[in-house]
Amino acid sequence: MQLLISWLVLSLAFWLTARLLPGFHVKSFGSAVFVAAVFGIINTLLGWLFFGVLTIATLGIAYLLSFITRWFINAVFLSMTDKLTSGLKIDGFRWALAGSLAISLISSGIDWVLRAVFA
Repeated sequence: MQLLISWLVLSLAFWLTARLLPGFHVKSFGSAVFVAAVFGIINTLLGWLFFGVLTIATLGIAYLLSFITRWFINAVFLSMTDKLTSGLKIDGFRWALAGSLAISLISSGIDWVLRAVFA
């Protein structure tokens, strides 16, 4: 059940981000659900690897600045998701960075509200 709720929250975050940012486009809410699934799979399979490689390559600085590292990695994964799906279109890496930040803030806000309501 937790996985489905997380997927729905991420889908909603994708959809809202597309409404807020002019360089970040999602065709429909149905597309947002599919895009969120692809993004989640990429993040699950490669997130730890990218974070580990960056941490080693920067001699631990990436770990100390983990928020910035995760922000950058998620922007790269958003760009990958853009290439893999037809439901997402991002107009450049700057929009991927902005989208990464917006998705993080929106999904964190929704999670906070859900925990407050159902806790």
